[in-house]
Amino acid sequence: MAGSGGIELSRYDRYVLSQYLLFFGFFALILVAVFWINRAVVLFDRLIGDGQSALVFLEFTALTLPNLVRMVLPMAVFAGAVWVTNRLNSESELTVMQATGFSPWRLARPALVFGLITAGMMSILTHVLLPASISQLAERESEIARNVTARLLTEGAFLHPADGVTFYIRQIDADGTLRDVFLSDNRDPEQSVIYTGARAFLVRDGERANLIMVDGLAQRLDMQSQTMSTTVFSDFSYDIASVLKKDESSIRNIRAITTPELITDRATIHETEGYTEGQLVQELHLRFARALICVAVALIGFSALLVGGFSRFGVWRQALGAFLLLIILEALRGVVTEPVIKNPDLWILTYVPTLLGVGVAALFLQISARPISALFRRGSTSQTGAAA
Repeated sequence: MAGSGGIELSRYDRYVLSQYLLFFGFFALILVAVFWINRAVVLFDRLIGDGQSALVFLEFTALTLPNLVRMVLPMAVFAGAVWVTNRLNSESELTVMQATGFSPWRLARPALVFGLITAGMMSILTHVLLPASISQLAERESEIARNVTARLLTEGAFLHPADGVTFYIRQIDADGTLRDVFLSDNRDPEQSVIYTGARAFLVRDGERANLIMVDGLAQRLDMQSQTMSTTVFSDFSYDIASVLKKDESSIRNIRAITTPELITDRATIHETEGYTEGQLVQELHLRFARALICVAVALIGFSALLVGGFSRFGVWRQALGAFLLLIILEALRGVVTEPVIKNPDLWILTYVPTLLGVGVAALFLQISARPISALFRRGSTSQTGAAA
């Protein structure tokens, strides 16, 4: 029933809404766990392989969670809506409610509220948690990149501080002397270089760091001619800072820029960080569109199953059709991105997938309220009466 202060939820609405939220939480937990395991394996190999502690691994994992949740949240909304609607259908609860006079539009109220709640969750993620986590993650990566000692001074393990570079120390003495050092540098596609030294010392000068090898051998392999040259040296200096050098420019990830900055300070961001007006406008409206798509997803999940009505054969066809529709909406989002980036005045295109999804859900609800087959029967009955 409708109250003067807005939408007042009945007992039935609260019951269905609680089921939506319960299974939404369940599916979100499962999906986040699956995605997290895939990411964690790569992250664990990179961080632990570079000599970082398990605590750093857990910190980086926590900072990547907001982005994972952002990706899986619409899927969890859809899965929760489909699961609960299918259960209500199979247990004939929707049939009973329709028999008491509830229209499909009235039955869709819990799904609408569910979509609005999850849209609020997505808004918090995209506008607050995600920019903060990406900014903090970039800062921590920069700190770790500058921490040469933590990344290289690990004995008895092959480290990979950069792509194409392998570093190994057999033993580290109490006075800091490195014993039996191995360094392979394959960053240059035209030649591969291997340095070995009986002893080595890591010398730091502010931001610079040099590896001083003593009593060693340098082997250079020319990839084109496949010839190798060797050089015996008594001491040799290798610039470790060049290996560990990261992009420490002031350019932030566009997702790390806060929403208030995108609204009020786009000109400054364009000048200092190089993002175009179209990129900034597209990112701003995409944050709102990601939240609103949750409403469309929830309504599609409910209305698509309601179209089929009760069937002893299940509603897998309707669920599959709704899932394919979501894929189309996601593909459409990719299609409208490029025009908005090229012409910021076309920002309304960012909301086309959401508007289309809501429109399709409304069409499904209208079909459920007045099935096409019933209209055909009514038309044939009227023609028979006229002929008589």
